[in-house]
Amino acid sequence: MANEQLKVLNALDVAKTQWYHFTAIVIAGMGFFTDSYDLFCISLVTKLLGRVYYYEGGKNPGSLPQNVSAAINGVAFCGTLAGQLFFGWLGDKMGRKRVYGMTLMLMVISSLASGLSFSKDPKTVVATLCFFRFWLGFGIGGDYPLSATIMSEYANKKTRGAFIAAVFAMQGFGILSAGAVAIIVSSIFKALYPAPAFQVNPVLSTVSQADYVWRIILMFGAIPASLTYYWRIKMPETARYTALVAKNTKQATEDMSKILQVEIEAEQENVQQLDQTQGGNNENDFGLFTKRFLRRHGLHLLGTAITWFLLDIAYYSQNLFQKDIFSAIGWIPEAKTMSAIEEVYKIARAQTLIALCSTVPGYWFTVALIDRIGRFTIQLMGFFFMTVFMFALAIPYHHWTMNGNQIGFVVMYSLTFFFANFGPNATTFVVPAEIFPARLRSTCHGISAAAGKAGAMVGAFGFLYAQNAIGVRNVLLLLGVANFLGMMFTFLVPETKGKSLEEISGEADEKTTTNRESALEAGLQV
Repeated sequence: MANEQLKVLNALDVAKTQWYHFTAIVIAGMGFFTDSYDLFCISLVTKLLGRVYYYEGGKNPGSLPQNVSAAINGVAFCGTLAGQLFFGWLGDKMGRKRVYGMTLMLMVISSLASGLSFSKDPKTVVATLCFFRFWLGFGIGGDYPLSATIMSEYANKKTRGAFIAAVFAMQGFGILSAGAVAIIVSSIFKALYPAPAFQVNPVLSTVSQADYVWRIILMFGAIPASLTYYWRIKMPETARYTALVAKNTKQATEDMSKILQVEIEAEQENVQQLDQTQGGNNENDFGLFTKRFLRRHGLHLLGTAITWFLLDIAYYSQNLFQKDIFSAIGWIPEAKTMSAIEEVYKIARAQTLIALCSTVPGYWFTVALIDRIGRFTIQLMGFFFMTVFMFALAIPYHHWTMNGNQIGFVVMYSLTFFFANFGPNATTFVVPAEIFPARLRSTCHGISAAAGKAGAMVGAFGFLYAQNAIGVRNVLLLLGVANFLGMMFTFLVPETKGKSLEEISGEADEKTTTNRESALEAGLQV
């Protein structure tokens, strides 16, 4: 098969780790830094928004109405889901490089605009904030399939998993930075504009300058993304897209020769053979909605989509509403004992501690071990321990709410984050970028990621209502069940460690398979 003989793809598979690999990780990773910063920083300021815009007198600080809180937390996920589907499809149609700069610019503009949500009227502020966060999510959504696909197609087969996981691991630094920025900004404003606790003076506890705090925190996410825009538009198209989809092996060879700094033969004869086997034979170019795709990759797509969906129900519920859980068990003081800005500081400190001790280490354990023990093992193990720790939190929940037991709850809660990131949160991102053909890789990753964001929406919109309806304990039990189901569906996902992308996706033997299938369909003896 021509694909097997393409020296440019073989050169990528066997290339030693070089500077361009790390450059690609940083360029793609800064997009994920911004993604996670923007998606998770909102949870740090929702209580402040309630105090600033929804205090109407009374014995308790202002808080966002339930529907408003759900909208602010969840609207970005709606945009992300749409962006993953749209840009995933567009990345296969137009090429990864041509679309890559669009998503980053959309993130930068929308991130800045979110902090500039105008008016003092609560409805107007919330409406404009939700509008811009939807488009922020739309740009973030495009970054998922494109970054994963680009990194998988640039990497060698020996360390491909670590490189893709390293891109995703930047999400951990984004979460950590969101907390750090919130701590720094709230500390500065707390020092400049001291205020009494709410129970001392309800009105003065929320200084007018607090309105700037949440805006600065949201807008900061635009800075790291804007710094990498130039390098994104200068990246060449991936060799696999150019050779296997655009069918321009000469251009792919020239691009990779410059990057790898080696001479690679252009292989004009193989270009013609590719055109005959992939262009001339329409049966070989099967699309997403065909029986042939369903036979070869249907269960794979079901497995990647369902596991990502189930993971994100638990993962985003825990991340977005950990402040509510920590308040419920008494780890964060009651809101009325703090000023508005002090509450931001305390919430950010708690979430930063969780990120520093469990979230970030989990990501990098995956980077270190994914090409040694494999994707399947890490994902199965992660779901298993997430299930165990979630049930360990939920079943004796009353015990954890008693004085003196909160630290034990926080430790076990942190371990669920550790095994999410040293587990399915990383592998659900890596595997869809490896197991599908080049012409459908970005699309299928986008579908899998969109299923994940559907789960995130269930977590973002459903957690608030479920918490009020059935209580935190029962919510934690449901999240444990979701993790257990994720462990079961992991058995649909194949192991990809140590194989080339063409071997995994079946492109390496597509001609043979296609000829056999065509003969069978014609009723011939093979």
